[in-house]
Amino acid sequence: MASDLFNCRNSSSSSFILVGVPSLEAFPTCLGILFCSGYIITLVGNGVVLLVIGLDNSLRDPNHCFLGMLAIIDVVMATSIVPKMLSVFWLNSAEIGYMACFVQMFLVHSTTSEESGVLLAMAVDRYIAICHPLRYRAILNRQTIAQIGLAIVVRALLFMVPLTGMVTNLPCCRSRVVPHSYCEHMAVAKLACADPRPSRLYSVAGSSLIVGMDMAFIAVSYGMILKTALGKKSCWKAFSTCGCHICVVLLYYIPGIVSIYAQQFGSGVSVQARVLLADLYLTFPTMLNPIVYSMRTKQIRQAVLKMLFSRKVHD
Repeated sequence: MASDLFNCRNSSSSSFILVGVPSLEAFPTCLGILFCSGYIITLVGNGVVLLVIGLDNSLRDPNHCFLGMLAIIDVVMATSIVPKMLSVFWLNSAEIGYMACFVQMFLVHSTTSEESGVLLAMAVDRYIAICHPLRYRAILNRQTIAQIGLAIVVRALLFMVPLTGMVTNLPCCRSRVVPHSYCEHMAVAKLACADPRPSRLYSVAGSSLIVGMDMAFIAVSYGMILKTALGKKSCWKAFSTCGCHICVVLLYYIPGIVSIYAQQFGSGVSVQARVLLADLYLTFPTMLNPIVYSMRTKQIRQAVLKMLFSRKVHD
């Protein structure tokens, strides 16, 4: 038995097998169409946002910078899982190399932290714009935006580097079949011979701290916005904008929280439900974000129409 115990990192030929969605292996075409359609919408929507922000020099406000950050994170998040999922569903290419698995794990979990950070930054941006409009430019200057972006990335790295190290150092001796559609860290950690509870507790504690802190500040920001807007002429506009943003935030955080705790403690929740929930919470918001946060922004809508119209005229 001792000879079977080894650190997977020392085996260059090791690999894992992704199941996809357990108990739904008989429906690969339908699942593939669902996630492929969502992925195309994500790429097109976020690609248009990045293209417009990059080409139009008038879109340099802090809000547009945060929208650009969100679009990049959404593309990375979706790209880190969907192409491999499609290869599992459509090509029966379920094997994923050891390094590729942990790179995917790192990208998935770090981008979820970064997305949460950007959502918080956008809520604070709207708070300053509505509640302190005269100080908006002074507070959110280029240096401050760069520092916020750096802080978001550093926080994700500080969370994920120890977690990845804890999982990669676990000794492997069991099946390499991962009952998931991507290398979710707990699904991989459960394959180890050693007790995975330290990494599980670290993940739950870190995720709860990040999500809880961000949600608290987002709630305070939107609460202050609505309080300031009450009784003003722009009240309905503020309610409409904040309402849409809050809906997207809830669609991201609620499934994410349920998924985190279901993966860790949800022994009563079926594996199929846990995997589908994890997949949807990583892919569904990436489709909605360009529509709600970007296309509802007047300047971006005008820039998109201007780009399309000028191209037609040129043709």
